[in-house]
Amino acid sequence: MTDGIMSKAATMEIPINGNGDTGTLTEDESLEQDLQQVMVSGPNLNETSIVSGGYGGTTEGIIPTSTIKGPAVQYNPSFLGLRVFCAQGQGSSMHQCHSNSSMTSEELSRGLAIEKFDSVKKWGINTYKCTKQMISERFGRGSRTVDLELETQIELLRDTKRKYESILQLARSLTNHFYNMVQTQRALGDAFSDLSQKSPELQEEFGYNAETQKLLCKNGETLLGAVNFFVSSINTLVNKTMEDTLMTVKLYETARLEYDAYRSDLEELNLCPRDATTLSRIDLAQQNFHTHKEKYEKLRADVAIKLKFLEENKIKVMHKQLLLFHNAISAYFAGNQQQLEQTLKQFNIKLKSPGSDKPSWLEEQ
Repeated sequence: MTDGIMSKAATMEIPINGNGDTGTLTEDESLEQDLQQVMVSGPNLNETSIVSGGYGGTTEGIIPTSTIKGPAVQYNPSFLGLRVFCAQGQGSSMHQCHSNSSMTSEELSRGLAIEKFDSVKKWGINTYKCTKQMISERFGRGSRTVDLELETQIELLRDTKRKYESILQLARSLTNHFYNMVQTQRALGDAFSDLSQKSPELQEEFGYNAETQKLLCKNGETLLGAVNFFVSSINTLVNKTMEDTLMTVKLYETARLEYDAYRSDLEELNLCPRDATTLSRIDLAQQNFHTHKEKYEKLRADVAIKLKFLEENKIKVMHKQLLLFHNAISAYFAGNQQQLEQTLKQFNIKLKSPGSDKPSWLEEQ
């Protein structure tokens, strides 16, 4: 029974006058029937027949996109006043309000459906052209726009990022191992200190070993502060600054592929015989070509600027971080505690006090 109702509703026509408004509805028609007509008459993007130009095997009831002028949904200045009038419940006028609401819903439904269909159509055409261009380039049959200087810089950036990622991984591994060593030194110092108090005959020997381990532990924590700062700075450079530039590079490469795809399409059309249909297609292809050319040139300029700023920023950051790493490591293994502390002050590195990471009693509640 449901199928019968829906099939009947699918054949119902909604009268449309010259300006796109629906005709006047009879008083015994309900809002539910109006909404059913809108939902059934609206195009369904899941139907494959729409792509071929028809709906349900026929073109009746479908609005061609070429006939749409201006926005699909227009603002109705009397709509707000109509809503107020309806809210007051003025007798038989209530049904007329429902009819006008149905008309607005119909326009909205049709406008959204047409917009979605055009969007899917453009996406499909663009994907097809780019895929065709990509395959042609891969098999050596299609031409490709190449900016040798820019692409050399991009490849150099990718290689630099891989090497910096390796340094970052090794620095993190060093931090983990050194942290474990510092914790072992702290435990060993506590053990020596305890035995110093319980072994009078070896009190002096256990005592200076405990002091040595505690001093090494203190210097190790200072070195860990420097190394952690080094790791954090390299991580920001690699995974934020460089990655941001590479995201722009990906957009540029996509724009380059689209530009070449529409350029090849225009070149193929220029080789065809010049008739009325071909000339109109050439005009459309030229518009698309110029649009993607502007997009490609803009992104190429953006990439060039970002690469320049990235190189300057990388030199400044690495100059500071490499100097910090060298001075901290040298001072620690030379046993120069004052030089190690001076290195942290030079680079404005503040160490966290022991237990500062733990929440207070109030924070735990």
